[in-house]
Amino acid sequence: MAGFDLIVFDCDGVLVDSEIIAAQVDAKLLTEAGYPIDAATVAERFSGMTWKDILLTVEAEADIPLQASLLEASETILDKKLARDVKPIAGVKFAALKTGLPRCVCSNSSPKRIRAMLKRTGDLGLFEPNIFSSREVGEKRPKPAPDVFLHAAETMNVRPVNAIVVEDSAHGVAGAKAAGMRVVGFTGASHSYPSHADTLTAAGAETVINRLVDLPAVVEALSGWSDTF
Repeated sequence: MAGFDLIVFDCDGVLVDSEIIAAQVDAKLLTEAGYPIDAATVAERFSGMTWKDILLTVEAEADIPLQASLLEASETILDKKLARDVKPIAGVKFAALKTGLPRCVCSNSSPKRIRAMLKRTGDLGLFEPNIFSSREVGEKRPKPAPDVFLHAAETMNVRPVNAIVVEDSAHGVAGAKAAGMRVVGFTGASHSYPSHADTLTAAGAETVINRLVDLPAVVEALSGWSDTF
């Protein structure tokens, strides 16, 4: 499509319906540690954040010292549940192929988890080998740092301004914008909440969709428009 040379997909909550599973695991662990919270609140407050950053936020807010063992516990439990329960987001293959653009994945999840989830949903071949994790890039700073997006653009030999990103979290949107990329927000996963679209728009998404099948038409429309005109 004219105007864009690359489309970047977040993984959790965009390609796979994993955020709700993560929210359930995180809510259970936090509640057991003395910070009562439900999965819906976790999804709304902490979507797009790493588990480590969630723990740091909770510690600062509630003055509850959380054990380092919680870090490993969440990773272990979540990997098992995702391997068993994760489902694809409807329309991934259509959206990826119909845009006609080179594509990649940029995620805060580990490379192993990204590939395991996409393999389970049958979509790994759509993106391999262009799968990028913030955990393996530069200083390993997660979104909202722009590092993983800039790394993807460099690896794919594309100027950031010519890339468009699909993100479901404010942190992801902020990271893509900081990299100089344009962003479409996505609210079609199970963890979505009433103010989700407004949150993504406030973070910098140019438009928001809740079906991936609508993505090619949106990308086509945005390719002919720029706020720099």
